[in-house]
Amino acid sequence: MTAEFNDMAGFRALLERQPDTDSGARDAAAERNGQLTKPPGALGRLEDLAIWYAGWRGTATPSVTAPQVIVFAGNHGVAARGVSAFPPEVTAQMVANFEHGGAAINQLAAAAGAKLDVHALSLEDPTDDFTTGPAMSEAALCTALRTGWEAVDETADVLIVGEMGIGNTTPAAALAAALLGGEADEWTGRGTGVDDAGLAGKTRVVAEGLRLHAGRGDGVETLRRLGGRELAAMAGAIARARSLRIPVILDGFICCSAALTLEKTCSGALDHCVAGHLSAEGAHGKVLAALGKEPLLSLGLRLGEASGGALAIPVLKAAVACLSGMATFAEAGVSDG
Repeated sequence: MTAEFNDMAGFRALLERQPDTDSGARDAAAERNGQLTKPPGALGRLEDLAIWYAGWRGTATPSVTAPQVIVFAGNHGVAARGVSAFPPEVTAQMVANFEHGGAAINQLAAAAGAKLDVHALSLEDPTDDFTTGPAMSEAALCTALRTGWEAVDETADVLIVGEMGIGNTTPAAALAAALLGGEADEWTGRGTGVDDAGLAGKTRVVAEGLRLHAGRGDGVETLRRLGGRELAAMAGAIARARSLRIPVILDGFICCSAALTLEKTCSGALDHCVAGHLSAEGAHGKVLAALGKEPLLSLGLRLGEASGGALAIPVLKAAVACLSGMATFAEAGVSDG
């Protein structure tokens, strides 16, 4: 579907009129959960997860049959500052690997029964270096937002978005710092594995970006100034999922920094999202804490590609299967005490 906005003001207005959870379905799911053949709360967080999902899908007995994983790829002008252990050419090479089925996310999506789509965003034209000016023009930002919006399959019943972009932990750190406060070194990590000198240089780059852009606008404007095309596309896809009442499982640090720009533009914009995992990128936990989201998994991943989010799909499937498939005490003829 063609995006319903043409500029940043239109995107902001869209965020303000997004649908909310179906409270009736959520309450019915909670009531059903209380009648299932188990002690109260015995399935722990699975119970809350299933009830949350039921509310967004509008039924007390939902199912998860059509997960969609989307990987967006983009290149960054700031990569020329030596912020990554790999050259920008690797972005296009990894896109080819995704398309040929050779990456980790291909295996993880297949194992979870998810459809995988890959979108490369103008890899030949990196964003501008955010230490000298905004990373993107308004037109470039909106093009990327629309790419994400239009990439969401309307028949999907859960969405996971991820990214590929050499150097993109740098804009992710800059976004988090600009929107949540603090110094560059509190948010900047090793990303693809830079050494101590590389980390120091990367931190300086983030600090330069913050001096130029921090406090200059809301989440969407900060995304334009400090983000990248693939981060904007993830934000656009997350917003589109909300418009379709498709729940979202958030991936790692870069995905959550992109999602943060929506929350900082419109409070509650991420109510349809859960955190799939806690990555090994040090600042990810701080972003999740700021968003009030507890990760479902913590496995030491730092790959990106939507890998952690995809790994959480079976957890969601299991939670929903228990809610919808278990018998109630009455149905099973079991005394509930």
